Amino acid sequence: MLRGAATVEDVDFVRPARAVSLQLLAGRGHYDEVIGAVLDAQVSIWIATANLKELMIEDARAAPGRRRGGRRVRYRSVIGALDERVGRGVELRLLHAGVPSGPFARELRRHPRLVGALRTCPRVHFKAVIVDGGFLYLGSANWTGAGLGAKGVGRRNFELGVVTRDEAMLDEVQGMFDRVWRGAECAACKLRDECGAPLDGLAARVRRSSRPRP
Repeated sequence: MLRGAATVEDVDFVRPARAVSLQLLAGRGHYDEVIGAVLDAQVSIWIATANLKELMIEDARAAPGRRRGGRRVRYRSVIGALDERVGRGVELRLLHAGVPSGPFARELRRHPRLVGALRTCPRVHFKAVIVDGGFLYLGSANWTGAGLGAKGVGRRNFELGVVTRDEAMLDEVQGMFDRVWRGAECAACKLRDECGAPLDGLAARVRRSSRPRP
């Protein structure tokens, strides 16, 4: 990085090598570890994804991938599960790059309190899931059923990712996520004229609306 490039140092960097404890995930492992962590969230869920599609999860009353009582495993939308957690006070941030799929958008309309939890930036291509500030997934998987291993064998994508609870990595990824989320990169963005709703303007409106009235 060029010295003096303070305006971009938080999104353009190479950190020194060091030892980090990681778990490697592939295929169904994404569902078991990432979705499992999301459903156990107590404080916050931050999701960054390029593609955003409806994702069906197994009913929590049945063990993953198994039948209970001889019946087929039941499924429901993960959006409903996220809405339940928001209702319990869990903070949800879902940062994505483009227009959600039709099924996702239709299901989202059934959960209006989640609408403000989504923000769009066309430059977002990193895939990350951060839960309670202590669990981090980084990898190739988008927030889709095929990406996160919710589809069956032979239908899901070939994906790879890592999970860590390393504090320094969590700080770095949360810092970058937050910069994009609040529009800190918008002013210098060369795609601003093509962006339908720059995040710096949205963040400013949110701040104004959250101020106590005199």
